[in-house]
Amino acid sequence: MKDFKEDFPIFQQPYVPAGKLIYCDNAATSQKPQQVINALSRYYEQSCAPVHRGLYALAENATRLYEHARETIAVFLGVQDSSQIVFTKSATESINFIAFGWAMHHLRPEDEIVLTELEHHSNLVVWQVVAARTQAVIKFIPIDDHGILQLDNLASIITDRTKLVSFTHRSNAIGTKIDPEPLVARARAVGAKLLIDCCQTVAHERIDAEKLGVDFLVFSGHKMLGPEGIGVLFIKSSVQPEVVPYQFGGGMIFDASFAKATWLKAPHCYEAGTQPVGQAIALAQAVEYLMQQISFAELAAHEAALCRRLIDGLSVDPSFRFLGPVEQIKKEGHLVSFVHESYHAHDIAAYLDQFGICVRAGNFCAQPLAQRLGIESAVRVSFYLYNTIQEVDFLVERLLAMRL
Repeated sequence: MKDFKEDFPIFQQPYVPAGKLIYCDNAATSQKPQQVINALSRYYEQSCAPVHRGLYALAENATRLYEHARETIAVFLGVQDSSQIVFTKSATESINFIAFGWAMHHLRPEDEIVLTELEHHSNLVVWQVVAARTQAVIKFIPIDDHGILQLDNLASIITDRTKLVSFTHRSNAIGTKIDPEPLVARARAVGAKLLIDCCQTVAHERIDAEKLGVDFLVFSGHKMLGPEGIGVLFIKSSVQPEVVPYQFGGGMIFDASFAKATWLKAPHCYEAGTQPVGQAIALAQAVEYLMQQISFAELAAHEAALCRRLIDGLSVDPSFRFLGPVEQIKKEGHLVSFVHESYHAHDIAAYLDQFGICVRAGNFCAQPLAQRLGIESAVRVSFYLYNTIQEVDFLVERLLAMRL
């Protein structure tokens, strides 16, 4: 892997208090290359106008750029028809969109929603709300003590009463990667809809939404070099007639009177209000950067090598206990979570910041998972294309020398 840091302005300036930034919180949000920053600035400097509305050249150009961004995302996801791509403000909003635009209209008492024990709060709490309002039942596919999904009883969990299976592609907390195939096959066998949260995979590997066979796919832009405030929701075209708009108002209206209104066709009926035009354009630039600048196979090998280096380096001290499927992470991971028998995770994160090392400490918005694993909080080190072996070695050195 080449040194990508030269493309990222944040790495070119001093970091207080240490002087040099070692950023290892990429599972939360990634840094932005100059190309993405330029795309966002260029839109506001040269092309800012309301899309789909103005009949003047500036607005028509803004519309062209916005729809080109949608097409770019579609290509990136292997989607033939870009009308299946909806822009939201985040993956969280995308999941809420399906919860309130589909589930609230189709679930009945005793219907089942199936999740896994690995889920982020965003793919858990909203379904708790939906279940409470519809009297549906939530069921969970369990994990073992290493965070590996247990599929032995899948047929008794995903049943004829199951209407939705919603699951993460990779755990943001402990790094477990789920093979979607058995879940997709079982859900299809009983006629259930499928939603996959790709926040922790789309930045690290090519995802083909159509080959996955899911009905809904979500991810956030800010974890894959894009700006905050932009998310993507894939809604399979055959399912779109079942999904009503999540919000109503300007931009999604075909015709309105004082008595009633009708909506535009997808995807525009799903994008009420002023669209995040600049953010969508910048996200498309992030996608183009990834497709043009990296090999996803090389990226995966690089990130796994960093994970192995960290795990092997800390394994000399039995005070460190790693979470998740360690062997899987060493082969194909991009994040490592651990606890220390003597030091609290928050204290470790604060200690590392003295040396310019940014890591995450806490339960990673997956508190039920933390409870299942018997921990209160952990340290998470998550890598991306600009991290290096030298940074991992320095991190290991600091952790082994830690005296809090």
